[in-house]
Amino acid sequence: MNEAVLQKSAMKCLIDNFGNVEAERFISLIIKEPFDYTKWQEPLYEDMSIVELSEKAMKNRLAKKKMQAKE
Repeated sequence: MNEAVLQKSAMKCLIDNFGNVEAERFISLIIKEPFDYTKWQEPLYEDMSIVELSEKAMKNRLAKKKMQAKE
């Protein structure tokens, strides 16, 4: 996936899930404050076991493969 496709896909995801205003607000926050992406994501997975995290990653990978096959 090239950068243009990634940007378009990410923006669509943000807008679909949060709406135009909140998507723009999120982007502004990311641009305004330098942050460590790894530390930022730590709380997302702190309540998951390694097995649960692995299962989630495998499901995500399969979903991506199915989506790519449709393209």
